[in-house]
Amino acid sequence: MMFSSLTKQHALRSMIPRLAIRSFAADASLKATIPPPSQKENIKYFKIYRWDPDQNQKPYLSTYPVDLNECGPMILDALIKIKDEQDPTLTFRRSCREGICGSCAMNIDGSNTLACLAYIDGTSSSATKIYPLPHMYVVKDLVPDMANFYEQYRSIEPWLQPPKAKEEGQAEFLQSKEDRAKLDGMYECILCACCSTACPSYWWNADKYLGPAVLMQAYRWIEDSRDGSTQKRLEELDDAFKLYRCHTIMNCTKVCPKNLNPGRAIAQIKKKLAH
Repeated sequence: MMFSSLTKQHALRSMIPRLAIRSFAADASLKATIPPPSQKENIKYFKIYRWDPDQNQKPYLSTYPVDLNECGPMILDALIKIKDEQDPTLTFRRSCREGICGSCAMNIDGSNTLACLAYIDGTSSSATKIYPLPHMYVVKDLVPDMANFYEQYRSIEPWLQPPKAKEEGQAEFLQSKEDRAKLDGMYECILCACCSTACPSYWWNADKYLGPAVLMQAYRWIEDSRDGSTQKRLEELDDAFKLYRCHTIMNCTKVCPKNLNPGRAIAQIKKKLAH
């Protein structure tokens, strides 16, 4: 009888790890079937300018709710989500999503910027208002007509015009590190037009005044030591409207999403012409 009771105790002890393993496995399978607690919705409203030239209707604002828990942190993320999930007719430009191409320039809460670099303000309960760049013809919704802007850019001949042709075997036109450093703060411009469309002088004289973006690019070539058309470029800009409509309001520098200073470039052009 003593041997029999000892055998039973040994058998029971040997079963404990197995029972524990089965218990842990059962708990794990139970947890896998229980869905995680749902997050409380974090709704943000976006009021977006809408206009379709094919519809006989005046421009209007459409309001779209977006759950920020299911959206990326940028305004462009919200726009893409709205277009994908709520309104496929919403039209806007976008490409790189990295602040490189300048395609998604628009007016967000009263300031020109790039939608891919503008964070959604999740702390404010008021709706975010999104418009196309101001004082430009609108193609549709948030898409401005950039034709005049690009034509002005073409007019300054934004390419290297060396004083002489390359010599035989010459690979490139060289310049010193000091001369190359003079182009910093200008070559980074992505021609998004945020600065030009923030300038009151450009609003009223866009057909004659070149605007901050184009003038900064003009100065980029004037300042390039490899270029041989400096005097010609300055003479082309010496005009009451092309250049001197700038009244140093500095909206251009304030809104530049690349933190450049078009106002300084324009001042430097005026300085060179004065001398």
